[in-house]
Amino acid sequence: MKKLNEINHKEHGLEKILVIGSGGRENALAWALNRSPKVKKTWITPGNAGSNELEGCHCLELKEDNVDGLIQFCNLEKIGLIVIGPEAPLAAGLADTLREEGFSVFGPGAEGAKLEASKTWSKQLMNEAEIPTARHWTASSKEEALKILNELKTSMVVKADGLAAGKGVTVANSVEETANAIKEVCDGRFGNAGRHILLEEKLKGPEVSIFALCDGSDMVLLPPVQDHKRLQEGDSGPNTGGMGAYAPAKLINDKDILNIRESILEPTLKALTSKGINYKGVIFAGLMLTQDGAKVIEFNCRFGDPECQALMPLMGIELAEVLKACADGKLKKAPNLSILNSCSACVVAAAKGYPKSPQKNDPIKIDKIHPNQSIQLFHAGTKYNSNGQLVTSGGRVLSVVAQAKDFDKAFTLAYERLAKVSFNGIYYRKDIGHQVRL
Repeated sequence: MKKLNEINHKEHGLEKILVIGSGGRENALAWALNRSPKVKKTWITPGNAGSNELEGCHCLELKEDNVDGLIQFCNLEKIGLIVIGPEAPLAAGLADTLREEGFSVFGPGAEGAKLEASKTWSKQLMNEAEIPTARHWTASSKEEALKILNELKTSMVVKADGLAAGKGVTVANSVEETANAIKEVCDGRFGNAGRHILLEEKLKGPEVSIFALCDGSDMVLLPPVQDHKRLQEGDSGPNTGGMGAYAPAKLINDKDILNIRESILEPTLKALTSKGINYKGVIFAGLMLTQDGAKVIEFNCRFGDPECQALMPLMGIELAEVLKACADGKLKKAPNLSILNSCSACVVAAAKGYPKSPQKNDPIKIDKIHPNQSIQLFHAGTKYNSNGQLVTSGGRVLSVVAQAKDFDKAFTLAYERLAKVSFNGIYYRKDIGHQVRL
């Protein structure tokens, strides 16, 4: 009997692709994958109001947990590549189930997804592989966490152990704020994600995101990206899923990237393999560049959002072939992934009340502009209501992305396009990319 990672993939080629998810990340992925001359049609499921507006893309409207429906559709349409965008279906084992059916899937199985689904498990793996990261303590109750805090008597980073849609982290500025964050997690703000708590020392330095495309044994690194997690300008306010990003981040050079590959990413993949995990998908390393070198803040098992939106316009037309090769464990046979020599800027427009209680169902107006191949608008929290009107349906409503020869021009283009978008309570930071803008 063949092992799971030895099952023959259905030879459907790359003509048809299915991207699973409903956010701006999935719209950006589908848009980029469909640029391949080998791809004829791309579906996004469940997608959003903007999915059908992308050239060559179609909204399927099958929910991520409708496994039987997904399998039936993929068999009917002879889907050659499935790309799973969000972390929740990955953690639930969707990639495992689809691989068992013989499909080529880009995205780790449930065991590999623990890199993100359990921060405690991820920290243990880092310790075993001697991967540089922050000192940390785990607790399974409020009392235990507060006892640790009382002993250390310093402000800390408080994290819910499980998946919390990118919002389960508090970087506290005082002992009192740390205690309040612990109580918030333990009192159920993040549901089951808060059953265990991770307390970390506060590292100092700029943050950068690195993405490695993996086929189980080999990897390809994408350009570094810098995300803006804080809600308000000046990098203040609560953490969010991300208010904007830019690529390539100039915080690190080629030598730094090679060192990160050798000291962090390759040991991580090797550690996963040692646990019997055949990791086919993205390893997303969120790093802090400290005085002692790069250290892992946390790992994610999927593309970041909005980092993905900033990255995808820089990807060459080989992207679909590269992801297919990763899914099939044949990365060495894939064409080299070309990268556009340009600057990419992404700004997120959020709903009023985001991130705690975003306002929904507000009509959205998007003024048409003269077509520009260097500007993209990716929908996220959008839908059409019963009257066929485009309205908000989530916290982060859409992302505007632009490319230019320098960041100043790229962000100017992005903000000019965003000025043509309006809905009640629209909010976006006006200082995204302040580190690289003139």
